[in-house]
Amino acid sequence: MHRRPRLSRRAFAVTALATLAAGGGAAATAAVAGTGHHPRRTARELRGMWIASVANRDFPSRAGLSAEEQRAELTGLLDLAVRNRLNTVIFQVRPTADALWPSPYEPWSQYLTGTQGRAPGWDPLGTAVQEAHARGLELHAWFNPYRVAMHADPTRLVASHPARQHPDWVVTYAGKLYYNPGLPEVRAFVQDAMLDAVGKYPVDAVHFDDYFYPYPVAGQTFDDDAAYARHGADFPDRASWRRDNIDRLVRETAARLRQVRPAARFGISPFGVWRNAATDPLGSDTRAGVQTYDDLHADTRKWVREGWIDYLCPQLYWNVGFAAADYAELLSWWSQVAQGSPTRLYVGEALYKAGDPAQPAAWQDPAELSRHLTLGRDHPQVRGHVFFAARDVAADRIGAMARVVADHYQQPAKPPR
Repeated sequence: MHRRPRLSRRAFAVTALATLAAGGGAAATAAVAGTGHHPRRTARELRGMWIASVANRDFPSRAGLSAEEQRAELTGLLDLAVRNRLNTVIFQVRPTADALWPSPYEPWSQYLTGTQGRAPGWDPLGTAVQEAHARGLELHAWFNPYRVAMHADPTRLVASHPARQHPDWVVTYAGKLYYNPGLPEVRAFVQDAMLDAVGKYPVDAVHFDDYFYPYPVAGQTFDDDAAYARHGADFPDRASWRRDNIDRLVRETAARLRQVRPAARFGISPFGVWRNAATDPLGSDTRAGVQTYDDLHADTRKWVREGWIDYLCPQLYWNVGFAAADYAELLSWWSQVAQGSPTRLYVGEALYKAGDPAQPAAWQDPAELSRHLTLGRDHPQVRGHVFFAARDVAADRIGAMARVVADHYQQPAKPPR
């Protein structure tokens, strides 16, 4: 989700949190008040950082930089990860049905040159894989499956764009363009487009973010009537059909990934609330205004319990004690979901909130994030943390990342395998 403006991947910072039930800002509980140094785990742990390209959030810092300037920015971010004793970068290489590598399926991303389809003069993904591995970092290639554009005008897409060649694949919703997840031909195409990169480069993982069906916007309708009429007859309702469409994307991508690059893993970082307990007794003790099962049609709990994916990294972007979605409650809930599953559990951390004056008081405390990692050590299912995002690791406005490193990352660690 990504900031400047606060949109895309972290759009729920505006959308979902705006709909969270009132509350929050509570002080951290006494049980996790201290965050002193803890011996590092004997097991490996993932220490990750997202690098977002959508809207030039993290990389490149603006469109139109020279190839040399872009390369320097990218390698600088990899060096930043090393300095903070991280071991993994999750690099967004398909932000809006485009590519940060030479793809036969989709155009070069506009976020590189400012013009969709214009070659940047170098290969960002190829370079990222090579340079990350040279530094001992894993490179997880991050793809957004269905988002086509951050605007609603198909004529602004390059003429050769698949969305213009197949306008029946596209749904306009809340000022943006999306591929329709209900069309089998769309599901096959987006897999082809993403796995092209996996076949070309020795990436360590394929990574999806939290966008499946789009986040709900009041008064807006995602018009998939024709697809539902054609393909939904075997389902009791549209929501069940939509969830099956996303389940199929996940299962099929996992199967094809094993064929294309068996050593690569498959991970997903969904919004942090599956369902509230008031909706479903299996859900978390939260009062979130967005529930992935109901609103994004993503049954994230099932994917973990069934072992369909290698790792899940829920975005637990709230502070300890936040009334509507308490970090500590969600950490415990997801740990219970992961218990006994082959799916590893990592936790997405909201570094971008640390020191943001618009956030609750807890986020003005440099120790808040360190408390999260302290809590994680009490849950053996938690095998690592990922920080959103690179620009915030670099800025570290109030020293929250430095505190994490001092308290938890004094020694290097290799990622789980």
